Amino acid sequence: MNYMLDESKCKAPFCLDDDKFKEECGVFGAFLKDRNDEEAAAITYYGLYALQHRGQESAGITVSDGETLKCHKNMGLVSDVFSKDTIKKLKGKGAIGHVRYSTTGSSNAGNAQPIMSTYKLGSISIAHNGNLVNANVIRELLQDGGCIFQTSIDTEVVLNLIARGAQKGIENSVVKAMQAIKGSYAIVILTEDKLIGVRDPNGIRPMCIGKIGEDYILSSESCALDSVGAELIRDVEPGEIVIIDESGINSIKFAEKTKCETCAFEYIYFARSDSTIDGINVYQSRVRAGRKLYEECPAEADIVIGVPDSGIPAAVGYAEASGIPYGIGFIKNKYVGRTFIAPSQEMREKAVSVKLNPLKVNVEGKRVVIVDDSIVRGTTSKRLVETLRKAGAKEVHFRVSSPVVKYPCYFGIDTPYRKDLIGGHLTENEIKEKIGADSLGYISMNGIVDVLKKDKGFCLGCFSGIYPMSAPIEMSKESLE
Repeated sequence: MNYMLDESKCKAPFCLDDDKFKEECGVFGAFLKDRNDEEAAAITYYGLYALQHRGQESAGITVSDGETLKCHKNMGLVSDVFSKDTIKKLKGKGAIGHVRYSTTGSSNAGNAQPIMSTYKLGSISIAHNGNLVNANVIRELLQDGGCIFQTSIDTEVVLNLIARGAQKGIENSVVKAMQAIKGSYAIVILTEDKLIGVRDPNGIRPMCIGKIGEDYILSSESCALDSVGAELIRDVEPGEIVIIDESGINSIKFAEKTKCETCAFEYIYFARSDSTIDGINVYQSRVRAGRKLYEECPAEADIVIGVPDSGIPAAVGYAEASGIPYGIGFIKNKYVGRTFIAPSQEMREKAVSVKLNPLKVNVEGKRVVIVDDSIVRGTTSKRLVETLRKAGAKEVHFRVSSPVVKYPCYFGIDTPYRKDLIGGHLTENEIKEKIGADSLGYISMNGIVDVLKKDKGFCLGCFSGIYPMSAPIEMSKESLE
């Protein structure tokens, strides 16, 4: 009997991540003018390592030596997919990389990215973070025109669109392809002599530009720039194509009337705390959310604790605003991977403590405020409350640094259908009863926008049901099932 349980799939009680939205992917690119041919792959490796939180399913790197492209990818973490010898074989001055969590297409090595192809102008490789809402329509049109698809992912649709317009030059073909697709995307493209980055017209998925000397870097998050010693220059603008080659960096705006509406969950949960996205520092925004949360949902308590890791900055902010001492409430086992053995139902029930264990000395006999970044299904929240009560907490007051999640996301985040979202069909008081807390409080919609403190828009569709663009009809029907 096989007892290896995959946390990304299982519904057993120890799957703490079951109550979180899942990031789709992270992308990274490097174009080096002043370094040797082995460094582009090495820099991309470390960049992907810093973006590992955005996807743990598969990883890949494509390099260009100026004449040919070479790709290595497989299922698993970055450190599993690449070895020192593998990186040495990936020689070239240009590179793109990808870490994946699947939202479209099945989970297999064939759907790992980057994907490569040859076309009229030579070789091309592409990696994509996001989700195209019209991918199926375009795929059918391309298939009617004779295109053969090797994968089931959106990325190959974009690749075929670019290849179709190749006779007009790579820049023009990328512009034409971007004008045909609809959805959220941060895309990196590599040809023999160019690194290209693209961000969707709404700027839903993040992408930034960094520089090391005369060398340019593209990344989903600025934390990856820090990891390779690059300076953050700026974010790629919504509706912008950035082209990097030996002559430097150039920009094309392919969409008019763009408005930056970054996914609010990038700040709430997805991004690493040390990243800055569109001028907003993620850590500071989470601390501000905690302060606002106390202002809107105060509680009388003896200690404030955060759920590791993304709930901790908000807990710090809540403690600062309330004057209630902040303390460590849970010890996280950093060495538990995505799978581990739980040989019986009884052990599975107990295995929650393998990954996250309460620090009894800090919570026993106390009124506890526990701060988390979100509640999706409510399953993990219930377990956390139960765990604190078993550890001796007198009262458990649950606070959430995002508004109530009521609707699915269609733009590159793996979310349940609405029927599976606890906030989609229960009132706040009913949720409190369901998870067993003494009180429950969420930050408001106005509160989260105020916290982000930026004169720009945000995608708040999972809270309000109002999206930057219309969702596919078939998806909308499914969401109500």
